[in-house]
Amino acid sequence: MTDYNNAPELKASVLGKTTEYASQYDASLLHPIARKLNRDQIAVNEQQLPFFGEDTWTGYELSWLNSKGKPQVAVATFTFPCQSSHIIESKSFKLYLNSFNQTRFESQQTVLQHLTDDLSAAAQCQVEVKLYGPDEYNCLPFTALPGECIDGLDIDVDTYSPTDGILSNENNDNVEETLYSHLLKSNCLITSQPDWASIVIRYEGKTICRESLLRYLISFRDHNEFHEQCVERIFCDIQRALNPTKLEVYARYTRRGGLDINPFRSSEQDTTSFDIRVNRQ
Repeated sequence: MTDYNNAPELKASVLGKTTEYASQYDASLLHPIARKLNRDQIAVNEQQLPFFGEDTWTGYELSWLNSKGKPQVAVATFTFPCQSSHIIESKSFKLYLNSFNQTRFESQQTVLQHLTDDLSAAAQCQVEVKLYGPDEYNCLPFTALPGECIDGLDIDVDTYSPTDGILSNENNDNVEETLYSHLLKSNCLITSQPDWASIVIRYEGKTICRESLLRYLISFRDHNEFHEQCVERIFCDIQRALNPTKLEVYARYTRRGGLDINPFRSSEQDTTSFDIRVNRQ
């Protein structure tokens, strides 16, 4: 089993270290990290994943120069399939995007092609990139989360380290429901900086005890792990502890350094992630 602390790719990461911003475009700034590091920890077989899904990042601070040296700005979305062998370490992603700032490109299409090619090479998969102008207000609209919020439950909490033993079923009645919470908080694996998220759980199967689900989600509060890894841990814990017939887990994390990360995992291959953005983002 892989040990995070001894992983050379994490030791080589720029995360948590003093760095200088590149003044010109530099694809070598991207630092990939194998998903296997986390999946070994939660006993997930890379060759037979128990879920489908994707990670969609939003870049709010993308800028470059046109051929005449005039600044251009855009909002970008980057979608990585969860089957990719690697994720991109977030600080390296920010440094990479900032390297566009003082670089001249012939067109927006050229920028889009560089982003697509570079990220696909780093993640070792085909990454989908979309660019939106600053006046395209409807590209990322705020919307309410689907389902019922469980944050109003009056519960006692004394566990801040996740364990699937917290989870339980309410009864044996089969239901189809969507629940959400704004109370998910975890910490960066390297720096321990807080990561804040709203999370949606959609499932079919025996009724989940909502109090146990809320306690479980709150238990990540002192947990150190990357965004994508937390969502995969939540998916696997619910699947193993409660055995729903269908399950979807979707987290909307707040941005840091102009980037947010929104992982989605589903037991169903043909299901796509929710097209939503909460006001915290």
